[in-house]
Amino acid sequence: MFTDQLVNDFTEIIVEERALIDVRSPSEFAAGSITGAVNLPLLTDEQRHLVGIYYKEEGEEAAITLGHRLVTGTKKDQLIKAWCAYLKTNPQAVVFCSRGGLRSKIVAQWVFEASGKRVNRLHGGYKALRTYLLGCLEPSAISSIPIIVGGRTGSGKTELLKTFANSIDLESIANHRGSSFGRFTTPQPGQADFENRLATALVKHDSNNFAHLLLEDEGRHVGKRFIPRQLAQYFADADFVVLETEFEERVVNIYQEYVVLSQAQYSNESDSTRAMWLWFAEMNQSMERIGKRLGPKLLDQIKALLESGCYHQEKNGDQEAHKHWIRLLLRHYYDPMYDYQLEKKQRPPVLTGNQGIIRQYLKSIGL
Repeated sequence: MFTDQLVNDFTEIIVEERALIDVRSPSEFAAGSITGAVNLPLLTDEQRHLVGIYYKEEGEEAAITLGHRLVTGTKKDQLIKAWCAYLKTNPQAVVFCSRGGLRSKIVAQWVFEASGKRVNRLHGGYKALRTYLLGCLEPSAISSIPIIVGGRTGSGKTELLKTFANSIDLESIANHRGSSFGRFTTPQPGQADFENRLATALVKHDSNNFAHLLLEDEGRHVGKRFIPRQLAQYFADADFVVLETEFEERVVNIYQEYVVLSQAQYSNESDSTRAMWLWFAEMNQSMERIGKRLGPKLLDQIKALLESGCYHQEKNGDQEAHKHWIRLLLRHYYDPMYDYQLEKKQRPPVLTGNQGIIRQYLKSIGL
């Protein structure tokens, strides 16, 4: 006999990284879901739209009847096969729909009828878990003390943070390097997904009972995604340290990140020269986006060096020439901008120093 198995321990689901099956329509899933969830929808977008109309005009029973008519025969068998296959490798998976109602219950019932296996359903569905995650983005929900690591572009902040277990990598969560040239070839998550990912990271961090939370100084925006206002202000008010790195070392860091690694993202292109020029087009657009801040003279100079670096690379297979425009960009764009932002902070850093000094300080306070 089929019986419901509802689960509502959201913290446990997040911390234990329970497998999740989102049975909402593709467009609902694309608008935002839970980190790690797979989309195995009961209804297509069009079918969901039709069922929704029936629900409003004819009531719940009529909507359910229509849903069963739309998903039948071979299509129903294919869906059940897909759900059962996933549950076979993830027997503790939790199924959810929008509000934890009809769709997830139908899926659980069909799976039980086909296999005899009981399925866990998320109580309250995506909306309930989303509400929980948004609550985790409230400063009052964070038990650890935030410490912010600042520093000029290319100083190695991200790499430093990665060596500490109690850090959260905002750039990784946002899939963006956090600068004008920070876009990857893969898109950023939607705003809802970004918030869900950040909240998930905070829940996992809290479960470890860390005394401190280590973050990079990103401001409120990371690319086109933004941290909720109150949380961003909470981080902005935290103690911060400034990592100092020699200029030429920063040039090398930016060269590795913006040139070597960035060009490697186009490695799916069979022609390495074509891949380089695709990268060039993207970088050129990034230059144009900050053109007003650079000014026409400096913009033309940097763009000329960028193009010259590509021709040199095409001819000699050597990417080193790109360091020339990187030096100009750091010295005349990023460094003045960082100095301005540092002056705007309401209080000075608790410490400024090289990586060794900053690392020693962070370890001294228990990080």
